[in-house]
Amino acid sequence: MGTGLQLADRLVPGANLEAYIQAASRIPVLTADEERKLAERLHYEGDVDAARTLVLSHLRFVIHIARSYSGYGLAQADLIQEGNVGLMKAVKRFNPEYGVRLVSFAVHWIKAEIHEFILRNWRIVKVATTKAQRKLFFNLRSQKKRLAWLNQEELNAVAHDLGVEPRVVREMEGRLASQDTAFDGPQDDDDDNAYQAPAYYLEDRRSDPAVQLEQSDWTEDSNGRLMEALQSLDERSQDILRERWLTDSKSTLHELADKYGVSAERIRQLEKNAMKKIRVQMAEAA
Repeated sequence: MGTGLQLADRLVPGANLEAYIQAASRIPVLTADEERKLAERLHYEGDVDAARTLVLSHLRFVIHIARSYSGYGLAQADLIQEGNVGLMKAVKRFNPEYGVRLVSFAVHWIKAEIHEFILRNWRIVKVATTKAQRKLFFNLRSQKKRLAWLNQEELNAVAHDLGVEPRVVREMEGRLASQDTAFDGPQDDDDDNAYQAPAYYLEDRRSDPAVQLEQSDWTEDSNGRLMEALQSLDERSQDILRERWLTDSKSTLHELADKYGVSAERIRQLEKNAMKKIRVQMAEAA
């Protein structure tokens, strides 16, 4: 086993994938007894060398699992590397008292890391965030019997099989069929499809000087008309509106009622009438 361990120790999937796969395949598979003894050394004694041997002897299984995700268009070396991360997490958490082989325990961790990597990198925008969407992302293509869009009967069948709502299936089908689009579009001015680039219909006009000036003028004019309308009210009505709307620490109806020696309902009526007068005056001045 020593030569195989040394070869695998010097290689990583991204450097030379074929050499890495060959080195991993030369590392002998552990027997159940060998695996248990190593797992006990790691679990009870914290033996790092035992952990290293457990990881290296299972690299071939990570490669096997990673190959099943080759249809997502991501580099095989990256998938293997992520699977190796999951394998190391599994080894760290493996308890020899579980009564199962490490490979059975580690499958979940290996796939979980690969799934997360695919979801992060398959598109610029993450296509699956909820549990139902993640389930559909990895199962919908295998459920489809043909390349065309699902009809209603097929849609309902897939939703029933995967335990999700039909609308979620339809939404994910659309996401899987979509493609990333460059914001600026093609650089060739003669391209007939250049106008379809998001830059042409997602324009942010908030930074347009004309729009900013118009907004500033509108705000200034509105504030001016509001102050003029407020000044036309009697002193008590002005004070009620200021205390109720124009201060940081707003007064309650009961506080103003105590201040003016009237009921809270009377303060509410005065406030309502004052607001009505202001709206009318501002509308007339517009």
